Amino acid sequence: MTATPRISLFAQDTRTKRRNAAEARFRSYGLAAIVLALLALVWLLISIFSGGLPAFKQSFLTFPVTLEESVLDKGGKRDPAVMAKATTVTYAKVLAKALEAEVAAKGLETKLKTKDLAKMISEESPATLRDRVLADPSLIGQTIQVSVLASGRIDGYYKGRVTMESAAKDKNTSPEQLALADQLKAAGVLTMQFNSGFLTMPDASDKRPEAAGLGVAIIGSLYMMVVVLVLALPIGVAASVYLEEFAPKNRITDLIEVNIANLAAVPSIVYGILGLAIFINFAGLPQSAPIVGGLVLTLMTLPRIIIPTRAALKAVPPSIRDAALGVGASNLQTITHHVLPLAMPGILTGTIIGLAQALGETAPLLLIGMVAFVRDFPGAPPEGLFDPAAALPVQIYNWTQRGDPGFVERASGAIIVLLVFLIAMNAVAIYLRRKFERRW
Repeated sequence: MTATPRISLFAQDTRTKRRNAAEARFRSYGLAAIVLALLALVWLLISIFSGGLPAFKQSFLTFPVTLEESVLDKGGKRDPAVMAKATTVTYAKVLAKALEAEVAAKGLETKLKTKDLAKMISEESPATLRDRVLADPSLIGQTIQVSVLASGRIDGYYKGRVTMESAAKDKNTSPEQLALADQLKAAGVLTMQFNSGFLTMPDASDKRPEAAGLGVAIIGSLYMMVVVLVLALPIGVAASVYLEEFAPKNRITDLIEVNIANLAAVPSIVYGILGLAIFINFAGLPQSAPIVGGLVLTLMTLPRIIIPTRAALKAVPPSIRDAALGVGASNLQTITHHVLPLAMPGILTGTIIGLAQALGETAPLLLIGMVAFVRDFPGAPPEGLFDPAAALPVQIYNWTQRGDPGFVERASGAIIVLLVFLIAMNAVAIYLRRKFERRW
């Protein structure tokens, strides 16, 4: 009779080898997926930062300007109403003549005429100088040192967007202007400086990418986030507490819960259509106003706050509720004194993540008109909530639609600013979660 072969636990049979090989392949697939995802993320960040970091530096021309009284204030009375008659065209000629004098003083060689030198200065600079003089009329008659924006073509030359070959075919610049720019840079007249105006100035027209800023968009996004926080947090928490702690379990509450889960998956553009129909067409609120954007984003954010808040309430052990009720606390006291404080980390985390998602939404804001070109800053709340404004994601979309490559650079820089806001909000969520987290 043949003896049964003995099987050792230390020797792998064929099935075990196949199972171990399949497990090893599965681990390698997972590791490969993670590596590919990280490489894609690194490539995305590199492309954004390489394209956007130049937006935080700008070319400036620094030279003395004589503000002649005979040109800017012929009456000599320093009356702002009379001085305002000197338009930006007049100030543009003053800057061009001052730059021509500086070129001569530095001994630089050029055959450019005064009108060609004027094209090297941003069209925004005359308006900036005019506002400065109107704010301080005592400057008239003096020679002051000014630092003005160089034109977009000159700035693009030092950022790699413009070359001598492309300048020869461009009616807005010329190789001679670029050659003079090199001389001005060597003489210290033209310098690359940190562009604080990118964060503080409003948007600019299609011909002035060097002057476009995020000031209005940042304030508009801030106002909308305030509206969302003030409305969505109390409403979302109150709805969650009622559904989780007080509402009877029946078909009505089941229907409400299903609808809340479905609303969280509704495309954001649907909320934009809803906001356009209700808040603008029916309620008559102004288009492109932070209050309308905040209301639309509130509707969109509510399900994203209710769902994590209910999950945080469910995570509180029932023994804590039973202990509080056992010592004579009411249901309301149990919730406010025990359940809500213990669920606070999850509530705050869900709220901040919901706000971060709302901050990056574009489609609903486009439908309510926030894509409009806005130059004026909104006023202080509450009146400022009804003033026209822009938003960061919409401003990014707007810049990507313009033809000048300078606006593409601005769009990448705005994406960096938006990412900084999102990272900061997520960092706050992590901090609050750890700060209020309690062990039980």
